[in-house]
Amino acid sequence: MSEKTAAPLQYRFDGPEDAPVLILGPSLGTTWHMWDRQIPELTKQWRVFRFDLPGHGGAPAHPTGSVADLANRLLATLDGLGVQRVGYAGCALGGAIGMELALRHPERLASLALIAASPRFGTADEFRQRGVIVRTNGLDPIARTSPDRWFTAGFAAAQPAITEWAVQMVRTTDPGCYIAACEALASFDVRAELARIGVPTLVLVGSEDQVTGPAQARTLVAGVPDARLAVVPGASHLVPVEQPGAVTDLLVRHFSTAWQPGYDRSTGHMAIVAPPVKPVLAAPPQPVPVAEIAPAAAPPAVAGGGRPDPHDAGLKLRREVLGDAHVDHELAGADDFSGDFQELLTRYAWGEVWNRPGLDRRTRSAVALTALVAGGHQDDLASHLRAALRTGLTPGEIKEVLLQTAVHCGVPAAGRAFRVAQQVIREETTPTE
Repeated sequence: MSEKTAAPLQYRFDGPEDAPVLILGPSLGTTWHMWDRQIPELTKQWRVFRFDLPGHGGAPAHPTGSVADLANRLLATLDGLGVQRVGYAGCALGGAIGMELALRHPERLASLALIAASPRFGTADEFRQRGVIVRTNGLDPIARTSPDRWFTAGFAAAQPAITEWAVQMVRTTDPGCYIAACEALASFDVRAELARIGVPTLVLVGSEDQVTGPAQARTLVAGVPDARLAVVPGASHLVPVEQPGAVTDLLVRHFSTAWQPGYDRSTGHMAIVAPPVKPVLAAPPQPVPVAEIAPAAAPPAVAGGGRPDPHDAGLKLRREVLGDAHVDHELAGADDFSGDFQELLTRYAWGEVWNRPGLDRRTRSAVALTALVAGGHQDDLASHLRAALRTGLTPGEIKEVLLQTAVHCGVPAAGRAFRVAQQVIREETTPTE
């Protein structure tokens, strides 16, 4: 979907109409209410714009499966309101949207704050498995464990009302939109592009954040040329909720200083102090070796100017369907003898056939399962069962596929497939507490 046709997001304004616009972006599973305690102070200087992700907080359930598409929908909303240049602060997925804006639309951004953010959120496999769990069990398992990811244990115990509010926020999110947001995070990776973020950037993280903690924050500060780091003690992932005073003070100081025509970029790593909770200030980061942030090499051109080499598209699709862990294991085991076979699989099976437009991934997974059962290829069945769950087949649909194979491929073959499937489905769809 292009910027011009992207559907607008659900939003609200607070603050004086003639003030500069400051955007606050939410994290996965939250609503704009995660910023409620920042609003009274921020609206003294800015017109604050908050938005909900699709299917969150009662917003229209139009799933958006990439951070780029979410950024385009935000820009479409701002264009419709006549808003051009803004400051932007985002938490987690909201921070990813901010990085996307800084990289693809730098002319729209005056200053940036990244809270509990990372240039790469965990692994693609983790987020895609979360999508499998939601598709199978609904959002309740994710909702019940959200406080463990978002807050320190002491805060959750002392604030039962806020803890229950967090659970209900996730529980009332549209499952399809949540799964699509997981896919957006799974495919998000801007590690090689951080040096191109050209706006003054505050990187803020809770000291106890186990999701995107201080290590990820330091990666951002090391990679973004004009960035500074603040670590808020006693806070976990949803730091604007757990330590609202510290976060508010840091945002006010950052945007009041960095969002000025005469801002001196040579002070980009200066210290910041925020009462009543004083952040632990990181030392200025050391330059990152060029090799670590250099853009990936361009794919080799096809001799004679023919169609593009399908290898890169095949590898990307192979990872998305089978998972990074499986593909990494297969490629790591390749040597001079088997390496050409792995190349054949990547280019032909995935780049040529699986990547064709005629069937969607769910249908191709159903075909693959049937063919594997018919051919008696039990060794490959488990990985494609996991792939089928990733591509959107439910356990009930997989059961129907295997029942059909009993008719056409024989009961013994289907029986073996059911035993493998039973184990895989149990492993992939059981929520981790």
